[in-house]
Amino acid sequence: MPYPLAGHTNSYHTYSFDEALAGIAGAGYKGVELSAVPGWTEHVDLDADPASVREKLEGYGLEAVSLSGHSDLTTRNGLAHGLKAVEWAAAYGLPVVNTAVGGHQSADENEAAFLGNIGELADAADAAGVVVALEIHGDIMASSDVTIPLIEKIGRDSVKVNYDTANVEFYSGDRATDDLPKITGQLAHVHLKDTTGGKGNWNFPAIGDGTVDFGRVLQILRDAGYSGPYSVEIEFQGEPWPSLEDVNAAMQRSYEQLSALGLD
Repeated sequence: MPYPLAGHTNSYHTYSFDEALAGIAGAGYKGVELSAVPGWTEHVDLDADPASVREKLEGYGLEAVSLSGHSDLTTRNGLAHGLKAVEWAAAYGLPVVNTAVGGHQSADENEAAFLGNIGELADAADAAGVVVALEIHGDIMASSDVTIPLIEKIGRDSVKVNYDTANVEFYSGDRATDDLPKITGQLAHVHLKDTTGGKGNWNFPAIGDGTVDFGRVLQILRDAGYSGPYSVEIEFQGEPWPSLEDVNAAMQRSYEQLSALGLD
């Protein structure tokens, strides 16, 4: 696999960037997905020199594989953040910026407003040599059945999908193992996230503590020839976040589960 298995710093939502990096490295990961999500997890300052972030990561023995730059792309302010995320990722040398139609928190989204903005973001991504990966999230991208027509409507090679193995069930009720085979050709990034199951049930525990069949998920992706980044995201039951010790333990259990399935 060309990318090391990554831990997502958003798993350390209420903790510092250094605490996140230390926990991810300590759990065994060699890769990291960086989080720059305004109003949620702001570990990376997009006005900061990418070289300083690279130096920090090297100190922990970690390689960045992607940037989470979620913002509400139905708004001009959200678009501005997306453009800055693409510019920063290109300067760092990252291939993928993950985002979502309505940002981190919005689920009720305005498709027309999004389509009015995404072309500008795609233009910037084309110029920068970066792929914008729209996450399975919210109502417009709840599952493959609604996401594929949207991606086809956008019609840009620089706009692909970040498949989230738990979000698909949370937003649509469909299981990842049933939904994923439909959309493998559109993927640029995968969030490996577990769920205890059910539409609308916000409970995203350590890998192996929920109901997602990751052995089957990985086999589907391997059979399809997927070669992009994999990132582990744990969002627990939302706020208040668990203790740092518990987050570290969950990240380590997740790494061990996925390592046993051939990821490292």
